[in-house]
Amino acid sequence: MSILHTVNKSTYERDTLEACVRLAAKGGSVLLIEDGVYSAMSGGNKSSVIENAKDLSFYVLGPDIKARGLSEDRLIDGVKVVDYKGFVELSVSNDSVTAWL
Repeated sequence: MSILHTVNKSTYERDTLEACVRLAAKGGSVLLIEDGVYSAMSGGNKSSVIENAKDLSFYVLGPDIKARGLSEDRLIDGVKVVDYKGFVELSVSNDSVTAWL
């Protein structure tokens, strides 16, 4: 069963991403939205959480990156940018969606 995990909190604020990655099943997807997009930046305080999670696919919502004045060229290697249509496609291509708050 494939699950899309959405994380909307920054690693500077909470440990939500770490908990998500620890509990997500192999082959799952993680979409960083809202302040969660800060976690996708290379050199961040917990960037190693994403870099070391080889069994998961990571995505970030492009409009949320832009809304925070961040640049896509600072993303951790392998993190894919999606728009709202991509968010919907991820939602329907997985068996379920779990929101991490």
